Amino acid sequence: MSSGSPSPRPSTSPWLFASLRGYKWSWLSGDIMAGLMLVAIVLPGQIATAHLAGMPAEAGLMAFAAGSIAFAAVGGNRFISVGADSTIAPIFATVIAVMALGDPSRHVALAAILALLVGGMLVITGLLRAGWLADLLSVPVTTGFLAGISIHIIVGQLPGVLGVAASPDSHLLLRFFDVLGKLPQANPYAVTIGVAVLAATIGAHQLGPRIPGALFGLVAAALATWQFGLAARGVETLGALSAIVPSFSLPAIALDDIVALLPLAATVSLVCMMQTAAVARAFPSTPGVAEDVSRDFVGVGAGSLLAGTTGAFAVDASPPSTAIIVDAGGRSQMAQLLAVLVIGLLAALAGAAAAYVPRAALDAVLIYIALRIFHVGDMIRIARHSSGEIYLVVASIALVVLLPIQMGVGLAIVLSLIHSTYLLARPNCARLERLKGTTVWWPPQRGTKRRSPATETETVPGVLVFAPAAPLTFINADYIRGRLDAALAETGNIRLVVIEAAGITLIDYTGAQSLIETIERLRHRGIDVALARLEADRAIAAAQRSGLVDALGADHVFHSVEEAVQQRPAVSATTTER
Repeated sequence: MSSGSPSPRPSTSPWLFASLRGYKWSWLSGDIMAGLMLVAIVLPGQIATAHLAGMPAEAGLMAFAAGSIAFAAVGGNRFISVGADSTIAPIFATVIAVMALGDPSRHVALAAILALLVGGMLVITGLLRAGWLADLLSVPVTTGFLAGISIHIIVGQLPGVLGVAASPDSHLLLRFFDVLGKLPQANPYAVTIGVAVLAATIGAHQLGPRIPGALFGLVAAALATWQFGLAARGVETLGALSAIVPSFSLPAIALDDIVALLPLAATVSLVCMMQTAAVARAFPSTPGVAEDVSRDFVGVGAGSLLAGTTGAFAVDASPPSTAIIVDAGGRSQMAQLLAVLVIGLLAALAGAAAAYVPRAALDAVLIYIALRIFHVGDMIRIARHSSGEIYLVVASIALVVLLPIQMGVGLAIVLSLIHSTYLLARPNCARLERLKGTTVWWPPQRGTKRRSPATETETVPGVLVFAPAAPLTFINADYIRGRLDAALAETGNIRLVVIEAAGITLIDYTGAQSLIETIERLRHRGIDVALARLEADRAIAAAQRSGLVDALGADHVFHSVEEAVQQRPAVSATTTER
C-alpha cells in the first residue's frame, strides 16, 4: 500500500455501540442540532418512501427507527444515517404488490420477509469481510440504473400530483401514456399543492441544505387542506399516524415466498452494499483512516433484520441524511438515536395532524428525491472524460425503464459485471520503448503531430519490452499470449523479450502455466525471456509457488526493465531512435 493510502482501521474495535465509545459531553450540542435537522429532513422523506413502497406511513417511520438503532448498535461508521430509502423501495414495491394480489396484510408480510432476507445477506457478507463486493458496480452503470429508478419514481407519482387514478398497468411506458391521457381530468387543487411543495422543496435546497423545505411544504399543504376543506374537493389525504409502538414478531414465512423473493433480495442487497460503501467512503469516521465497509454492511443488515421483525421493510444507508448529520455538526450515532426519539414523540402527540397531509404533497417530495438521484452532472462528466462509457449509462437507463424494474436493475448489475470482466479479459498490452536519454521505458506516442523532446523514444535492437496491464488469470491468459505473439511478428529478429510486470498484480494457476509454456516456446525459438518489475506481493508469491520463477530462472527476474536489458548478453548496445 502506498504511503498516501489510508491505513486500515483496527480490527480489534468493539462491536457494540462503537460510535458511542469514548463519547464526550462536548459532542452533545452538535448531536442534538444534527438530530433535529435530521428529523426535519427525514420525517417527510420516510413517510413518502413508505408510500412509494406501498406500505403504511408508520412503516416508514419504523424502518427509520429500526435502521438507526441497529446501525448505532453494531455499525462502524459514526455518521451513517440508515432508514427507508427511495433507491431500493421502487425495486421491491412492484414485485411485492404483484405477489400480494391486492391484500394489504400480505403485502406487509412479504415486505417483512424480504427485509429479513436482505438483512441476512448483508450480515453474512459483512461477517465474511466481503466489502469488496460493493466495488463490482461501475460508476457509469450505477449512474444509469439510478436514473432509471428516478424515472420510475417520477412516473409513479404523477397520478398523485395530478389527482387522477393510477393505471393498473405494470409497464412504465403504459402508465406514463395513461397519465398523459388523463391530463384533462387533473384536479387543480392537487396540482397546485404538488407543484407548490415541489417548488418549495427545490427552492429551500438551493438556499441551503439545512433548510427543511419538504417539511415546510407538507405543513403548509396540510394547513391549506384543513383550512379550505380540500379533502371534500377531491384531494386525497394521508390519514392519521398511530404512535410508533414496536411489536416484535416474525411474519408467517412460506418456503415458496422465500424462493420467489431470493433473486429480488440479492438485487436489493447488492444495491445496499454499493450505496453503503459509497456513503461510508464519502463520510469516514476518521479522515485518513480507511472505513471498515464490511462492518457497515453488518450494521445496515441488522437494521433490515430489526425492521423485518417490526412490520417494516428493508433499509439502506442514506447519502443526503448522512450529509445533513455531518453538515450540522453531528459527532456520533447519538444524532440518529435522538432523531428516533423525537419522531416517536411527534407521531404520538401530533400524529392526528397527518390526516390533513395531501398525497399530492408526498408525491411531490418523492419527485424531488427522484430528481436528486438523476445525476445529470455525472452523465456529462462520463461523456466528456471516458471512452464510450456513456453508452453504459444509456444502456442501464434503458434496461431499468423498458423492463420490469427489478429485472432491469438486475440486468444493469450484470452489465456492470460483464463490462468489468471484458476489461479484465481484454487488457491493454503495450510495447514499451526507452525515453531518449533516460533509463525509463514508456509506451511510445505514435501518431502525435507535436512531440516534446521529453517524450521521444528509442528502441534497442533485438529487444521487445511487453507490458500487460492486468492480472494474469485464466480469463485473459490466451489473449495476452496472442498479443505477445502479434508484437513479436510485427517486430521480427527479437532475441530478448522483457515482460514488464508492474501491472500484473495477481497470477493464477492458468496464467502461470500459460506464461511458462510461452517461455519454453520462445526459448525453443532462440528468444530469451526475462521478467521485470513484478512488485505485487500476491503476484510474487504466486510466481514462486507455481514454478514460474523456476521456469524463468532466478537470474532472469529484475527490478527494472533497463536492468534486464543491460544484463542480458544477447542484447546489442546500439539503439535506433524513433
